[in-house]
Amino acid sequence: MKTTLEIPDAIFRRAKSLAAERGIPLRALISEALADKLRTDNGSGKPWMAAFGKLRHLRKGTARINRFIEEEFEQIEAEDRL
Repeated sequence: MKTTLEIPDAIFRRAKSLAAERGIPLRALISEALADKLRTDNGSGKPWMAAFGKLRHLRKGTARINRFIEEEFEQIEAEDRL
């Protein structure tokens, strides 16, 4: 599909330069950039939400570390009471 876009001069020059560096047409760079934006934008307006839950696999390790820290602090508190 063909369309007309108004792109600020500075962004156009940077895009044209990057496309030339990669050896691809400007239209390919723009299509790739737009596809990336659409893929990562979840519509919430909060880019950090795309990563939400990605560290879930660390939950057990974090719980183990927190238990260890609690145990250590309990020992210190018991020593202070003497």
